Amino acid sequence: MSSYADRLAALRQQLKEDRLDGFVVPLTDEHMSEYVGSYAQRLAWLTGFQGSAGSAAVLPEEAAIFTDGRYTIQVRQQVSPTEWTYQSVPETSVAQWLQDNAPNGARIGYDPWLHSRDWVRQATASLAAKGAELVAVKRNPIDAVWADRPEPSKARLIVQSEELAGKSSAEKRHDMADWLSKEGADAAVLAALDSIAWTFNVRGADVTHTPVALAYAVVHADGTADLFTEGEKIGDDVRAHLGNGVRLHERSEFASYLKSLSGKLVAVDPERSVAAIPQALEEGGARILSRRDPAVLPKAIKNATEIAGHKAAQARDGAAVSRFLKWVEDEAPKGGVDEMIAADRLEAFRHEHGDVRDLSFDTISAYGPNGALPHYKGTAESNLPFKTGTLYLVDSGGQYQDGTTDITRTVPIGEPTEEMIDRFTRVLKGHIGIATALFPKGTRGSQLDSFARRPLWEAGVDYAHGTGHGVGAFLSVHEGPQRISPVGSSQAGGDEPLQAGMILSNEPGYYKTGEYGIRIENLVLVVERSIPGAEKEMLGFDTLTFVPIEPRLIDVAMLSDAELKWLNDYHAEVLAKIGPQLMGEDKAWLERQCTPLSR
Repeated sequence: MSSYADRLAALRQQLKEDRLDGFVVPLTDEHMSEYVGSYAQRLAWLTGFQGSAGSAAVLPEEAAIFTDGRYTIQVRQQVSPTEWTYQSVPETSVAQWLQDNAPNGARIGYDPWLHSRDWVRQATASLAAKGAELVAVKRNPIDAVWADRPEPSKARLIVQSEELAGKSSAEKRHDMADWLSKEGADAAVLAALDSIAWTFNVRGADVTHTPVALAYAVVHADGTADLFTEGEKIGDDVRAHLGNGVRLHERSEFASYLKSLSGKLVAVDPERSVAAIPQALEEGGARILSRRDPAVLPKAIKNATEIAGHKAAQARDGAAVSRFLKWVEDEAPKGGVDEMIAADRLEAFRHEHGDVRDLSFDTISAYGPNGALPHYKGTAESNLPFKTGTLYLVDSGGQYQDGTTDITRTVPIGEPTEEMIDRFTRVLKGHIGIATALFPKGTRGSQLDSFARRPLWEAGVDYAHGTGHGVGAFLSVHEGPQRISPVGSSQAGGDEPLQAGMILSNEPGYYKTGEYGIRIENLVLVVERSIPGAEKEMLGFDTLTFVPIEPRLIDVAMLSDAELKWLNDYHAEVLAKIGPQLMGEDKAWLERQCTPLSR
């Protein structure tokens, strides 16, 4: 099938053969992952959409694709309006659209291995209002028509040593066993890939840019566990590392194993487990305890070893990014540089500065109008050459075995306009607002989000994404449960209390459609703060990312004395941490970029 129109037509024919009147296509896998392996890229295959969040619904005569504010422009560039209508989340939802558009009495298919149980309940209720039915399929109809669908990865697992993890897998499972005992439960299902990697101190290469392996696990109240993954993925080193407390099974045996837990009380995370998991447990006679995955919070609160490793990775990464920014400043005005050349050059610098295992996500290398797409993903068709007179936004990160990095910088190609400088300075003021925030224990990310937006709101502008996401330790670059985002936004999770040891991004931005984008992103660590006379236990942020913030885009007159001091202190620390790693012209450039600013 040479076109997306052909693929949609083939799916509709398959639905007719399966006696279905529609089908729902999420962008996820059997583990509710944000980033998925190539074998699970069903939404991209069907529609052409390359974003990291979205879904689609197909009916006999209509089809709709659903994205949030981050992808308003991108989805229109990548998905044909001839076959698809564009739907904005959270203003609408797949369930609501189906209720409005599905025929009376329709049978709408869904894959129970790709949706949460809560979604199934909501969609069932919405369709019932039309006399329609939600039907679980045994075989995904897209898989039936996707002739050259890739096979799941066969990459072997690797050991994440205790020297890097800071805690043994046996200790982590013991902690989970204590939690299960307190809950009165017999076992907990782990379906999220990063939870499994963290719990067993293993990593993998089954998902691009995220070092996880396709697996399921069940941890028991005695501290033992059953791990389900392809046998060929387990080498002798991993087998010895896991020890006798972990029983190994083929991944294909997971569903039947769940059905064997008759009479057990089993904890299942409703947010991180697909509907097929509780369904299999109930079919086998187990009882379900709806609780958050017991790895989620301990994984988010980094231990001292993980924090030290992250800082070491950030120092190497900062040197690579600094050299890259100097290269952009030198080479872009000459011509011959485009977005893809720049992205490749940045990756090369990372390989020169440390044992980088992978990128932590596809680099957002966005010139001019492409920078106005917050989650732009460059292609050969969208690739733009650098010209003078606008901005270049680069959002990138590396996967190092001691830490995961994520950084965004925005630089001018040629002379910036007054508007660009104004907007950049407002974004910087918002960034400093988060970096310097002090808040009592128990504060949620949603309560801090407006700290970053106020300088933009004062000019009547805003940005349509969260201000910060959690980051893993040689794991997912987007890690929950902590976020800095408005409650009720399309990026949910801003309601988790922040705790010392959590790592988040700090990334306010501004985007002018069709012209340019601005974002300044550092990673920050939640730490305890001592305030004389304080009546509450207080927290704040330590900045972890050290790369110069472009001085040519800063209007010093717009900064308060405290903001200017923060900026100059930050650049002094950049010079101290990154300077010793650079030589010659690279070091001279860094020194110029870090020169203290004054009024």
